[in-house]
Amino acid sequence: MFDGFLTLRKQCEACGLDYSFADPADGPAFFVICFACIPSVLLGVWLEVAFSAPIWVHFLVTGPFMLATCIPPLRPLKGWLVASQYFYKAEEGKLVRLPETETLHSAN
Repeated sequence: MFDGFLTLRKQCEACGLDYSFADPADGPAFFVICFACIPSVLLGVWLEVAFSAPIWVHFLVTGPFMLATCIPPLRPLKGWLVASQYFYKAEEGKLVRLPETETLHSAN
């Protein structure tokens, strides 16, 4: 499914499915920020409140913790979003114009 860390292949190696429909954009990063960064921030706040830790301790403890909780879920979440787009046949929204006669009848 992937050609690199987060780059999608052109098509599936096993079944030949064309991935051109898939556009998860920043979706995985949004979910990671919402759920994985909160423990990192809480760890940093706890370090500061409990120990009045100097900034270098925050960098040595909170930085690796943030990387460990934020980077690994990106790839599975992107795969999940691509699979969801395929399953639900999600595509860009389109406006459908009704003919004039239907518009007039529905207004009455």
